[in-house]
Amino acid sequence: MTSLELHDIRAASDTRAAASAGNKANEETPASEIESIEYVSGYKLVLLLISLSTFFFLVMLDMSIITTAVPQITSDFQRLQDIGWYHGAYQLASATLQPLTGTVYSRISAKWVFLGFFGVFELGSLLCGVAQSSTMFIVGRAVAGLGSSGIQNGALTILSSAVPLLKRPVYMGFLIAFGQISIILGPLIGGAFTQYVTWRWCFYINLPLGGLAGLFLAVIHVPDATVKPQISLAVLRQVIPRLDLIGFSIFAPGAIMFLLALQFGSSEYPWNSPTIIGLFCGAGAAIALFLLWERRQGDDAMIPFSMVRIRVVWVSAIQYASLMTSTMLGGQFFPIYFQSVKGVGATMSGVYMLPSILSGLVFVVLSGVLTTRFGYYLPWAVVAGLCTAIASGLISTWGPETEIAEWIGYQVLFGVRGCGAQAAIIALQSNLPPAQSALGIAFLIFCQNLFTAVFAVVGNTIFTQTLLKEISRLAPSVNPAGALAAGGSAEAVRALVPAGSPELANVLLAFSNSFDAACYVLAAAASLSFVMAWGMGWVDVRKKVPEKGTEKGDV
Repeated sequence: MTSLELHDIRAASDTRAAASAGNKANEETPASEIESIEYVSGYKLVLLLISLSTFFFLVMLDMSIITTAVPQITSDFQRLQDIGWYHGAYQLASATLQPLTGTVYSRISAKWVFLGFFGVFELGSLLCGVAQSSTMFIVGRAVAGLGSSGIQNGALTILSSAVPLLKRPVYMGFLIAFGQISIILGPLIGGAFTQYVTWRWCFYINLPLGGLAGLFLAVIHVPDATVKPQISLAVLRQVIPRLDLIGFSIFAPGAIMFLLALQFGSSEYPWNSPTIIGLFCGAGAAIALFLLWERRQGDDAMIPFSMVRIRVVWVSAIQYASLMTSTMLGGQFFPIYFQSVKGVGATMSGVYMLPSILSGLVFVVLSGVLTTRFGYYLPWAVVAGLCTAIASGLISTWGPETEIAEWIGYQVLFGVRGCGAQAAIIALQSNLPPAQSALGIAFLIFCQNLFTAVFAVVGNTIFTQTLLKEISRLAPSVNPAGALAAGGSAEAVRALVPAGSPELANVLLAFSNSFDAACYVLAAAASLSFVMAWGMGWVDVRKKVPEKGTEKGDV
């Protein structure tokens, strides 16, 4: 990042800081000194880490726990046609509000904004748990999505204000590790609740755990990276007009139309239908208008161009988004292989994924410790992208006869992705001033949500289209549409042909080939992450934090 670009960012920060008397003091203090005013330490830091890890775990869990509960939910409500909206409503609500959350966090005390978002998420979870109809359930999912939009970036923003930059890789490693665990364990927990209790506990679980974590956070003093005024009606009257609500009102319809096009195009309408084409055209027009408005707003924009145009910002966002896309798609397709091809149940498929889970956690924590020790984050981002791309390519060779040593070894290599899970966050925090750190993280999470939505549709389309083709070629007696309707469970796949049929081997091969084709999407996303990692900057984070910023007793 050039000195001129850094000057532009700090100038934008100073403009925002002038909105209140409290922020005026911030304007007169260098960014490095602002960041070193106070940090959380000792038992308070332990409680803060427990609280934020719980929040992070619950929100990431909510994205995956529903997958194994949906069949029973559709049966209870007798609305199989609504299945797409059970995921889509959450995704739409979260993605459309995401960019605005960074502006809110940059102007109001992060802790209370975060608790507000989590309160909305808890309300959505409660509505889902008590839902008496499919419509009520979809509304609950949308409300939960609105709340989730500010939780991931909020947790990272709070943690970055609470600990010195040099120590953040370790603590963020633990935070991200909890998120990785929840993504993978979600289907197992959801299946257990659905089978042994009720699917409603997939959402009830958020209430007691979230309430306890919220209590911990509420009683802990968490410093903000910049001085912000106390929340009051007068402050809100000042802040709300500066939130670029016009930009949000232009962006939200465009994002909704784009995601609806992806949702409908992958399930309900042909891609060349007037509905899908119209949605894409409407989204393109809205986004073009949004970009023009944001350029006009300058540094007061919801997504300031002065920040996004800096190489380390957009490169880090793409690196992080594409790496996380590989992780989430792996969690989506690996169970399909183990259940449909290898013939194990839902619980056992999770056990078979332990090599990927455990190695990923080890590399997340290890990279955090070594980044703190040696100071450089770029090597870990490069290694993560390279190894994940290679592993995805190797995994795409899995077949019905793949030996246990192969699928364990390839998953361990796939777990090296953990090395780069926090590199982008550290890159932004070490290159942006504290006043724009929340905006940068919000942009990062927004790109992650957008990439995941797009690549998930691409991966699902490749999988389904390949399956239709392979079933017709390898098992002509099986109805291709019936193979799709059967789903991916071991019992349903094997019920496609009579017991003892020699054609079963070809059915399993068709599912295996379809899985292999979907893995190309993982490899493509990981390769993009590898390329982008080289532009993240060779920065030693040890030189960014004055020694006076740390307190005795820091954990």
